[in-house]
Amino acid sequence: MMFAKEQSVEDPKDTRPKDVQIPVRHSSTLATLGHSPFAPHPEPTDTNPTPTERKSSKIHTPEKKLTLFAFHLAILEKSATGLGALAFIWATTVVLGGFSDALRRNDFAFVTIILVIEGIRIFSRSHELEWQQLPAHPLSNSFRAIQFRVLQPYNKRAPENRNIKGHHYLGWIVASKFISRALSCLQLLSAVTCVTLSLMRLVDQDYGEEVQSKRNARISLNIFYGLALGEALIYLVERSYWVWRIYWCRLLENVSREYMLGPMGIVPIRRFFYEIYTKCINDSVFDGFKMNLVSFAKDLLDSEFHEEQLMGLRVLQKLVLNDRFVFGTLRKIGSSTSTMERLIEMLNWKNPGEEEIRLCAAQIVSELAGRRRNVLRVAAIPGAMESLSSLLHSGRTSYQINPDMEHSFSELNLLGLLIFKKLSADHDNCWKIGSTRGLLSKIIDLTGSSRSVLVRDSGTPTTQSRIVKRSLQVVKMLVDTDGEVGKMLRQEISKIVFTVSNIREIVKNGDIQMQKLGIEILKSLSMDDHAKEEIGNTGGVIKLLVSIFFMPGSSDEVNYVCNQAGETLAMLALESSNNCDRILKKPEVLRKLISVLTDPVLRINASRILLNLCAYTRIECYDSLSQVAVALPTVLKAIMKEKEKLLEVSIGLATQLCKITNPDEFSQALKKAEIQEIDLVEKLVEILKEYEYPDIKVPRIRRFVIEQAIWMMNSDSNSVGLFEKFGMESLLESVAETTSELECFHIFSGSVGLSRHRKTMSYLVETASSIMSAGN
Repeated sequence: MMFAKEQSVEDPKDTRPKDVQIPVRHSSTLATLGHSPFAPHPEPTDTNPTPTERKSSKIHTPEKKLTLFAFHLAILEKSATGLGALAFIWATTVVLGGFSDALRRNDFAFVTIILVIEGIRIFSRSHELEWQQLPAHPLSNSFRAIQFRVLQPYNKRAPENRNIKGHHYLGWIVASKFISRALSCLQLLSAVTCVTLSLMRLVDQDYGEEVQSKRNARISLNIFYGLALGEALIYLVERSYWVWRIYWCRLLENVSREYMLGPMGIVPIRRFFYEIYTKCINDSVFDGFKMNLVSFAKDLLDSEFHEEQLMGLRVLQKLVLNDRFVFGTLRKIGSSTSTMERLIEMLNWKNPGEEEIRLCAAQIVSELAGRRRNVLRVAAIPGAMESLSSLLHSGRTSYQINPDMEHSFSELNLLGLLIFKKLSADHDNCWKIGSTRGLLSKIIDLTGSSRSVLVRDSGTPTTQSRIVKRSLQVVKMLVDTDGEVGKMLRQEISKIVFTVSNIREIVKNGDIQMQKLGIEILKSLSMDDHAKEEIGNTGGVIKLLVSIFFMPGSSDEVNYVCNQAGETLAMLALESSNNCDRILKKPEVLRKLISVLTDPVLRINASRILLNLCAYTRIECYDSLSQVAVALPTVLKAIMKEKEKLLEVSIGLATQLCKITNPDEFSQALKKAEIQEIDLVEKLVEILKEYEYPDIKVPRIRRFVIEQAIWMMNSDSNSVGLFEKFGMESLLESVAETTSELECFHIFSGSVGLSRHRKTMSYLVETASSIMSAGN
């Protein structure tokens, strides 16, 4: 009763030094495997690229083989074209222009034939690349208008007419291969004919008497035939080199295999090669070195045709899933705002024929969001959250009409949740997720599932169970957010009427991992006063948590879940008289809590629950707590023997137990525990000496020690002398000089304090000092 009154007293003087450096220590005990709200934890630091990522950015990519090959071919092709142009000019200006009257009929015919067939070769060569690219580039610039007009009627028809579109598309490929080979054979025949005719005349050297009589005519003809021969020979060398590298060495297949693009990878690789080769031919031979496969795939995303978009997405998807190329690929994609905007835009496409595009785009965005440097870039794109939210659409209506679509919707759900899970690692993104209309409701909706999905020990997890688990992971990250953003998220999530009931079913029927996530979510939601009451008002939640807390631990994982349930109960009881009443509804709960105070796994959280029950139960219900006094000897023994967290909570619980007992009962408890009062006083003083500064691992230990000292000195004047003997007065002065905000809160969200103590440390120190002064 005394303590209940004291809890409502506000400290009139709140003077707390704020410049104390708090040492950070790390815990390895079972109870602290996860972040406990009863102690703060430092913010995560940004991660730098791993050595593997740095190494992967310096790897020479297989595409260099293609650029080098295209460079060699372009040099040969431009050399042949240059010699051909020179031969044409020489023939027209020098041979035919200067000596046409002196030429014999056969030389005139030879020159004319060579010029004609070389013209045919150059013309066919200029168009061969377009036909060669068509199988890899089905909608190339030369045929887009034609093919679009052919296919447009079928695009507007029913889905069953898509096969007709495929037949037209296949017809274009067959025709392109035939025309390409015909042009190639024509060029080869032209080159062989040119070599034959030129060699015949150069070997024969019979140009007639008129040519012999004219100065330089013979030399002019030899030069022409030499240029024609050189051009044809260079072309044949180029063609042989092409055939050897492409068909014998299988360069394109090898590059596709190194990139691990799969069976369909040869199509984009072939098209990429032709793009490089065409650029080297039309522009500088060095321009091909500026091209790379990622940029090529990025350009395809801007196409108006789904075939090209899908080709580019498949290439990027394969690259980001390859450990060798993922770092460089994501760096190039992340540095291009337009590409990221395009990927985000694709996520919102709803046409059933675009499901694969959405899946590929979602997987790429997921990998982007997994890199810390890209997290903010993804979320900063206008409309990104709305587009990502579309991935969480359940699609139940759609796949009732078409059951085959169920798998696609499930995969999109999983990828969407994975993206939000990665985005939630950033504080600012959490705020955007919470402020996006309807997004939190969609995430919570995915936590709801039939009981059959949540049955334990069901073997391999189903897709639906994976969706439930991943949605729980996202919710957990959101409710664990600290600061004002975390407060907003916990309030908004608790307002959704299905949140607590869905989690109750998961904790009741889910596997151990789902139970763990569900309980941790409830624990974090309990930081909000409104959510705390909503959880308590939801039928069966507290009863379920109590049963889990006392569940026998068969493994470390089960023990962890039990402790999380205990920590959640302690949170629910904190500053909530209603929840205290709900926990105490069954009398055996107190008996069980007292019995596990010696359990090495559960004793910390059992002490926390009892501490809050004693502190916040209504005055009229104090009679039900009378049986807790029997636990005082056990708690006193823990104070004398234990360390750190168990020591902290034992001192706090001892103080609360003392406030519901009288000095005689306290003396009897000391006697039963075989502890002398002087030994207890010495122990409390030693604790203050050990914790010269506030400790991040046990932030309330000095507060609890001073509260216990105040009760002992108020209940027995002899205690004042004992504390004076061990130097308590000087220690109180030291505590007054080192108090910190860390000691002013019951719980913490990250490094942010929540639920401030009604009495400040300064007030407690002054109270203890005044009692000692009055006693002296």
